[in-house]
Amino acid sequence: MMAYIKIWIHLVWATKNREPLLNDKIMHQVFDHIRKNAIDKGIYIDFISGHHEHVHCLISLGSGQNIDKILMLLKGESSHWINSKMISEKKFEWQDEYFALSVSESAVNQVRKYIKNQEEHHRKKSFQEEYSEFMHKYGFDKFISG
Repeated sequence: MMAYIKIWIHLVWATKNREPLLNDKIMHQVFDHIRKNAIDKGIYIDFISGHHEHVHCLISLGSGQNIDKILMLLKGESSHWINSKMISEKKFEWQDEYFALSVSESAVNQVRKYIKNQEEHHRKKSFQEEYSEFMHKYGFDKFISG
């Protein structure tokens, strides 16, 4: 039996303490490595980009995959790779927390465009501003103290 699954997820995760460790010199190298590692692990990344302290990734979940496992594989392997290749000036770590948002088929192109334009987007808005907007827009702020 063949399963036909298309569940789009927009993932966002940050460097530990949101340090700007993904400088222009290594950022695209890291994104390329995450993409190649994902292929090896059977994870479908449609689009990946980000900025100096975070990553945006549009994925399609496959049969038997879950978000925690995918993020563990992508984040864990990439931080190990960055540190073993010593491409970061200091010890590289990802923050534990992340966003995972479902994306309807009709919004996939809009999310791709949003992810693609991260560098331009962050000339106008900091990651902290973007983070706060995500928290409010998607109701995550209701889960935090209060």
